[in-house]
Amino acid sequence: MPLQRIQAPFRRSLARAAVHSSRPYATIPSPSDPPQIQESASSNPTPSGGTTKPRPTYFKDTTVGAFSDFLPSAGPLPPSEAYAPRTATVGPEGRKRTVTRLPDWLKTPIPSAGSNPNFAKIKADLRGLGLHTVCEEARCPNIGECWGGSNKAAATATIMLMGDTCTRGCRFCSVKTSRRPPPLDPHEPENTAEALARWGLGYVVLTSVDRDDLADGGARHFAETIRRIKSKKPTMLVEALTGDFGGDLEMVRIVAESGLDVYAHNVETVEGLTPYVRDRRATFRQSLKVLGHVKEVRGKEGIITKTSIMLGLGETEEEIWDTLRELRKIDVDVVTFGQYMRPTKRHLKVERYVAPDEFELWRQRALDMGFLYCASGPLVRSSYKAGEAFIENVLRKRAGERAMAAESLSQAVAAEESSGKSL
Repeated sequence: MPLQRIQAPFRRSLARAAVHSSRPYATIPSPSDPPQIQESASSNPTPSGGTTKPRPTYFKDTTVGAFSDFLPSAGPLPPSEAYAPRTATVGPEGRKRTVTRLPDWLKTPIPSAGSNPNFAKIKADLRGLGLHTVCEEARCPNIGECWGGSNKAAATATIMLMGDTCTRGCRFCSVKTSRRPPPLDPHEPENTAEALARWGLGYVVLTSVDRDDLADGGARHFAETIRRIKSKKPTMLVEALTGDFGGDLEMVRIVAESGLDVYAHNVETVEGLTPYVRDRRATFRQSLKVLGHVKEVRGKEGIITKTSIMLGLGETEEEIWDTLRELRKIDVDVVTFGQYMRPTKRHLKVERYVAPDEFELWRQRALDMGFLYCASGPLVRSSYKAGEAFIENVLRKRAGERAMAAESLSQAVAAEESSGKSL
């Protein structure tokens, strides 16, 4: 009985093998093959003795045109056409849609551990230290440049405090939102300061989500973090990119007096577009009051103020001029221009891709108006490595001038005292 159970499946396997062995291998006949061979390959015998039709093939014997046939015959395109975004229609019949391809100047290489070892090191450090960065949360296109390089100390990363969930819902931002984010971590100021001191940076940017659920908007948490950083490493320069704290200027004063070197707050866009681009609780005039109050608290030369503007949302040239004039009235030192990039389909559409030449034009105009520095380009963001390097040099130069002034004053006082004693 057991032998019969083994023989039955064995016979079936032999029968299947006999059937499959009669199938020829798929081959591509060459032009030199005789016609009778091609005909014999076109019919496959079946176990019943008949023939089957050959399997259809998708290979076509067609001639591809020369590469020059695909090139425009009129020569290079003019800048007006070369800078225009290209569109393509994709999808099946009845459901076709038009997609816009990004201009070449907005395409950046995707960083990887193989092409950029320092990028992988910094990412591992951040995860090990438990730090959040707006570079990752906001999908910044410059993450490869700012985290790259051969030296980790020269890298720039914008640390995000108070969690990764915002209470506001701006229509350009991809950070997570919630009416009730998780509570603050009371150990975050100390842990962040310790991590940054061990990391070895010379310039650090701190930012945060908006926390309208807190009585002070998180201002004291922000200020405590800055004080801890300065106590552990006084030479580290600290930039704080804050929200508007609901217009509470007392909270702005708390952060401004915490010892930071650069106070940044973004107006984001022109006044006419603010209600459509930003959360309804954020207004253009409220942002101007925040930036102006910082100068009132610390003095015109005591601190650097900074803001950022996105282009491509539908703003006009005159609206940009008006925005720059308003910023100069309150002595804003640094302004940056960048291209708005739509993070997801749930966010605002891009109205226009601004050409690099136009960004350079606005940079020169801002400098002519008296701004200390202006970073302007399609991929520039509020926290931008090149801008921070310039600001660091300005701050250290100012610190050196103040030290020299203090030393000369002390020498003058000492000389006056000695002359008084001699009399």
